[in-house]
Amino acid sequence: MTTGDETGALAILLHDGSYARAHYAFMLAAGALAIDRPVLMFAAGRGVHALARDWRGLHDACDDSAVRARGVASMDALRDAVRELGITLMACDAALKLCDLAPQLLLDGVEIAGIPTFLEAARGRQIITL
Repeated sequence: MTTGDETGALAILLHDGSYARAHYAFMLAAGALAIDRPVLMFAAGRGVHALARDWRGLHDACDDSAVRARGVASMDALRDAVRELGITLMACDAALKLCDLAPQLLLDGVEIAGIPTFLEAARGRQIITL
């Protein structure tokens, strides 16, 4: 778990289950990580689908093909990039239950956590909600 005391650190709260918001969350995370800003992403609500190995549970996931066709990084490319750059990923335990998404269906390295754990890890970070 991160301590949240890193200078310029960012916390992204992804609670929406739309492809567009999830894609933007990963774009934002990639940009921040590229300029050495540590990033924590907490997926809650239907946003937990963004951390699943098969993220096609996101609303309008089919938009990814149009994104790729226009030369923008795909969801898979972004998720791979941020993981290589050292993002911390957390999924809300209650949201997993609500979405009937088993923890073993998540990307490797995703921490299952509750809101208090996220808030403690996000302490002192700039928080962006999508």
